[in-house]
Amino acid sequence: MRHTLADVLPSVAVALDQPAGDRTDLLDVTPARDIVVLLIDGLGAELLRRNADVAPTLAAHLRQTIDAGFPATTATSLSSLAIGAPCATHGIIGYSFAVPGADGPENFNALRWRTGDAEGADARRSHPPEEFQQVPSAVERLAAAGIDVHYVVPGYQIRSGLTRASFRAAGELHAADSLDTVRDGILAVARHDGPTRRFAYAYFPDLDMNGHLFGPESAEWLAVLAAVDGMVADLFTDLPETCTLVITGDHGMIRAGTAVDLDADPELRRGVRLIAGEARVRHVYAAPEAAADVAARWSARLGAHAQVVTREQALDEHWFGRTPPTPVIRQRIGDVIAVAQGTSVLTCPAREPMESKLVGHHGAWTDDEQSVPLIANR
Repeated sequence: MRHTLADVLPSVAVALDQPAGDRTDLLDVTPARDIVVLLIDGLGAELLRRNADVAPTLAAHLRQTIDAGFPATTATSLSSLAIGAPCATHGIIGYSFAVPGADGPENFNALRWRTGDAEGADARRSHPPEEFQQVPSAVERLAAAGIDVHYVVPGYQIRSGLTRASFRAAGELHAADSLDTVRDGILAVARHDGPTRRFAYAYFPDLDMNGHLFGPESAEWLAVLAAVDGMVADLFTDLPETCTLVITGDHGMIRAGTAVDLDADPELRRGVRLIAGEARVRHVYAAPEAAADVAARWSARLGAHAQVVTREQALDEHWFGRTPPTPVIRQRIGDVIAVAQGTSVLTCPAREPMESKLVGHHGAWTDDEQSVPLIANR
């Protein structure tokens, strides 16, 4: 079994001489006074392998390939990275999923921390992030051990519900919304003369954005990949020897093929209270006692476009991690889960008009979506 994003920060803790509990399956992160983890949203290992000529620095410094974890989507992956555990433990089990509402299950968009849909009501008060996700994070443990925590991220992210839920630790913000400011922020963290150890989390979103809009490996996507590679080459030259830079991604991406319109087939709505998730992984919440019928009907209607399982099968097969979820987290998982196969996408155009038009998607089990690189300067 390959390592996952949940193993990265426990490995960083070891490299910073901090205890990592009983973890024995740690990655080989080079010890240093300071360690920076840079997450390039959408940087898949298979995409990098196929386009190594566009990103020679990233390709040359690839140390190993790890898995994002299921589902391979930003909200889940960032939480697994920050907390150091898979989503069965932390409960951010997808792009969107059900939470209890006044009239039954209500959709909750974890990436944007909104109820209803991606443009719904801000849920930071109704679902306080620090209560919604209560597991201590790996970043919190670093801060408690005396490591200075820094964030090199777009300014809005430091206040977002997802950041508050997953990272759970205050730190110095180096606001960064471009490659230049990401580079400058990382260098500001690493260039100091004091003995205090520093950890920084850095993030860059544009590769993912261009993949969604134009498709992975499109001209636009390749231009961003080349720019990221140039910035990383500069960092590898300019960083002091006292800093280890680790680079990874939160998921890869596929270009959408056949679109299955879930809104257009009334049989897919029979016995269903709510459909959540995203186009590559759907959480389906059934009416009472209807889960088995819904699973059979979805499997028959979707055919080769999707693998359809019950919640019980997914948990038995440890899709969300080996530790059994709490009852609260268990109820967030769909009664039925439909995972798109090949390049099919399972769209809901009526409720998700923007998401349904995207060219690039991720979340499912393919290597193009699951595999992410682990790259380091030392």
